[in-house]
Amino acid sequence: MLGRLERVSFPNWNLYGLDAKIDTGAFTSSLHCHHIEMDHDQESVSFYLLDPGHPEYEKRKFRSRIRDIRSIRSSNGQIEDRVIIATKMELGGTLYPVELSLTDRTDMKYPVLIGRRFLRRRFVVDVSRSYITEKQMNRGE
Repeated sequence: MLGRLERVSFPNWNLYGLDAKIDTGAFTSSLHCHHIEMDHDQESVSFYLLDPGHPEYEKRKFRSRIRDIRSIRSSNGQIEDRVIIATKMELGGTLYPVELSLTDRTDMKYPVLIGRRFLRRRFVVDVSRSYITEKQMNRGE
């Protein structure tokens, strides 16, 4: 079970305890980043995660192989082509493979959005609660 908000980590990038919005209305999970640049061969992408004001921002440039480029409808209804990458995400003490679309979420409150593709057949969401996995881990469940 997940709440409407949970904390996630990306150990491959040494990023821990990021707030994530669990969004059953979104199909694809997304990650806030900026200066997204595809290499000339379009097989890999470089980007900066988060904003300079975020406590986890370290001016580090990240690189990842491109899994796909998909047309995705954003929260404001606009369709945009986004780069999709694959990585590992820790949630509730378990490491999961996850696909993430890279997008500028500056105007959004949470840097990570977890969508239905990731949630499907794994989790039930209780929208009346938050940080359920954290509380379960603290109780040793």
